[in-house]
Order: sequence, then structure tokens, then C-alpha cells
Amino acid sequence: MSTAIPAPPSAGALAGVKVVDLSRVLGGPYATMILADHGADVIKIEPPQGDDTRQWGPPFAQRADGSRDASYYLGVNRNKRALALDVSAPAGREVVLRLLADADVLVENFKTGTMEKWGLGYADVLEKRFPRLIHCRVSGFGADGPLGGLPGYDAVVQAMSGLMSVNGEAGGTGVRMATPMVDLATGLYSTIAILMALQERSRSGRGQFLDMTLYDCATALLHPQAANYLLSGQRPLPLGNAHPNVAPYDKWSTRNGDIFIAIGNERQFRQLTEILGQPQLADDARFATNGDRLVNRAALRTALDEAFAQADGQVLAERLLRAGVPAGVVLPIDLALASAHAQARGMVVQTGDIASVGTPIKFSRTPARMRHAPPAFAQDGDAVLRDNGFSAGELAALKAAGVLVTRRAGGGQ
Repeated sequence: MSTAIPAPPSAGALAGVKVVDLSRVLGGPYATMILADHGADVIKIEPPQGDDTRQWGPPFAQRADGSRDASYYLGVNRNKRALALDVSAPAGREVVLRLLADADVLVENFKTGTMEKWGLGYADVLEKRFPRLIHCRVSGFGADGPLGGLPGYDAVVQAMSGLMSVNGEAGGTGVRMATPMVDLATGLYSTIAILMALQERSRSGRGQFLDMTLYDCATALLHPQAANYLLSGQRPLPLGNAHPNVAPYDKWSTRNGDIFIAIGNERQFRQLTEILGQPQLADDARFATNGDRLVNRAALRTALDEAFAQADGQVLAERLLRAGVPAGVVLPIDLALASAHAQARGMVVQTGDIASVGTPIKFSRTPARMRHAPPAFAQDGDAVLRDNGFSAGELAALKAAGVLVTRRAGGGQ
């Protein structure tokens, strides 16, 4: 019988990193949740009315104190500590400055120019006062350019960047992506930028300003359509489930559901035709190479439709996958999250009484931890400020002045 002492839970790869998070809604909070999952101390500072997404429901989770929070908020705010502060008031801004005294990262997504108006601009104030601080601003379009300073929203930027124009059924005019890919990608790019800046600071000792915009990140997602256009000069159009550069790469109906096939080379195509009982198609001159299959996409579809229609989709998808042919059953979200593989990979986690999607970032020595559930409104205000040197008298004064808020303004529950 082993007498080994179990290893203590990992503090996370980012243990010791302090993040002051002034962001709301999705892009910024998604980035700071990734940092928090991996050990950073993320202090979420909300305005008196709270993060808007607390009310973006139903569905809502009911709190023990009678308050409730929407799933939209719960999905991107675990592992953070929360306080509510009126940063528009001078006393509120002084609280922020005290919190930044030993902070590594500041994340905010106020309208461009707001921090400067409040005397918290990076170039004028923060860089001089906190030279090691990394200030990450998430905005719609940035401060410069014809749209500089204007607000940006995920769906609008999907439209303006070209993303929407290539999404949807063939012959259509474009459809918004169902998940807010621009906000999520901006959060991911912001996380990458913050980690790069922390790495660079380890050499230079200096922080810097990160100018992250929804517009830039949306444009960066236009692969391969932008690359195709820049080389060919041809405007990309929606293709439904098909791929502009690869065939067969599409969804097929079987006798018990849909499956998706993604063929990337000639070996995979030959394997597909053999498993479907149509080996002659691999020797058909119309389908000999990927380029041929793209030109003859419609004929290939017709040739394969009947074989797919007669197959058991689940059996076929697994058989193809185990033969090295990319294939998968098309699942609704409930079945996808309940799948054995999602469970085995820890992609659904329980934090307190809140279930959420797990982190895809897996470390061998310093794994992420679900330390605590998404915080209720202002639940950690006193504790956070005490930890940062505020006295009981100062806390009382901030509350009396309406700067440190304990109940959500505007009727929010």
C-alpha cells in the first residue's frame, strides 16, 4: 500500500500574476477567464449596474441571496473575484490606481478615449506611474483610422469584416455566425498578446500598451477566403458546408442522421470510396485529384449521395475515423457535451453549483483549476480592498459616498 503524499493542487501556470479587469460583456472577460483558470488573481471591477451580461437571459441561475445571473455571464467569469465600483467618480479612480500599484495586467474595454478622459490613459499616466504594467485595451475599431473611436459589436463587425459574406448556404447573401466568433477570437488574441507582453517584460522589465480590436481580429479570421481572394482576385461566396479549397468536404445525410466528411488528400479519398463500396470513383478521371474534384464537385456529390444515404451514420463515421479519414457525426450541443469523449477530456466542469465548458488548455504539471464559481455581484469587494491595504474606515467611506457599491443599481437582481 502506497504511503506517498498526494501532490498539492496546482496553483496554475500564472500563479502570482495580478490582473485588474475593467472589461464587460465578452471579449475582455473571456480573456481574463483564461488567465484566471490558470492561476492569475483576476479582480473583476464592475460598474454600479453590473456587467450587462448578468441580465442577458433567460436562462438564469438563482443565487442564495435571492439575486440571479444569466448563463451568458456565468459562462465567462469563473475563478474571478468581483467588486463594484463607480470608476467615473474621482474616488473610484483612486481605488483603481491603488489596485494597479502591484498589478501586472490591466484589461478594459471602455469606449476609446474614456480612460484618457478619466486621467487613466496609458501614455499620459499609467506608463509613467506603473512602468511594468501591461495595459490591454479591447475596442471595436481602435483609436485611429476612419472608424477610430467608434463602438464595435460582434455581429456588426462580422458584417463589416467580410466574415458574414462567406457564411451561409450557397447562393445566399451571408449569415451571422451563431456563436460570437469575433468576440471570442478577440479574447483569445488578447490572451496571447498579454502572455507575449509578460514574456517580453521578463527580459526588458517594461510593460506596454496592447491595442486589441474586434475589427482587426475578425479580419485575421478570414482564412482561407482572404488568401484565396488576394491570390486570385475572385470574390469568395458562401458555399454552405462545402470548402472553397478542398473536396469532398461537406455534410452528408445517412439513414439515421448527418455526418461530416473532410478529405484532405488522395489516400483519404481512396479510403472513403472503398469503405463506401464505391472504389471505382478513386480511379475516375473527374475525381483523380483534389483540383479535379473541386471542378467536378456537383458530379462527385451525386456519385456519393446514394452510398451515404444507405449507411448507418454513426457506424460509418467511426469506421472512417479509425481508418484515418476525417469524419464525425453531426451532434446537437446537448449530445456533444454529454459525449464520452467530452467527459473524458474534462470539457464540462462543475464549479460549485454552476456547470460550464472546461478549458482546452491542458498542462502536465500546472493544470487549470476551477477554484470558485463566477462571483455574485460585488461579492468580494471588502475582501479585495482589504487585501490591497484599505482600512475599515476607508471601506466605510467609499460605501457612504456610493463609490464602492454593494447592491446592483438600476433594478438588477
